[in-house]
Amino acid sequence: MSRIGKAPVNIPAGVELKVSPDNVVTVKGPKGELTQEIDHTISLSVEDGVVKLDRSDESKACKSKHGLYRSLIRNMVVGCSEGFKTQQELVGVGYRASHKGQLLDLALGFSHPIVFEIPKEVTVTTETKKGKPPVVTLESHDKQLIGQVAAKIRSFRPPEPYKGKGVRYVGEQIRRKAGKSATK
Repeated sequence: MSRIGKAPVNIPAGVELKVSPDNVVTVKGPKGELTQEIDHTISLSVEDGVVKLDRSDESKACKSKHGLYRSLIRNMVVGCSEGFKTQQELVGVGYRASHKGQLLDLALGFSHPIVFEIPKEVTVTTETKKGKPPVVTLESHDKQLIGQVAAKIRSFRPPEPYKGKGVRYVGEQIRRKAGKSATK
């Protein structure tokens, strides 16, 4: 059996999990509500605040879906109870970030500012401290959406390997390359 798929998912207090007859899981909690359609080869059982998943057969596709849907359900439960947070820093001279409502304004060394509209499910904050690179913080109950938004922001100016300039996740290590060396 899948090690991930056979692990039960605990439902914390304040979170509701409902399974409809057509295999749609709905999780509602203090942070928000999420829904996910589950494949018909995976069966779900909810007992005493614990969710267990079982698969119908031992095919490779069914085994992979077993672990996948368990992870998706766990991310939904954690997101609706605690939420997710991602931080990115803008490393480079003159790189700036500011926000107004759901619009994120980035200055990333181009001739024009980049204005990016953040989805309403994601909360954005920007922080600028003297001597440190600006930090963009994203918070949401949907792990897939927050990852997609963070990847889009990073794609505007990915970190380059020579000077390390660009948008990177806080704590990320950039693999650096040596520049041109003297030929003599």
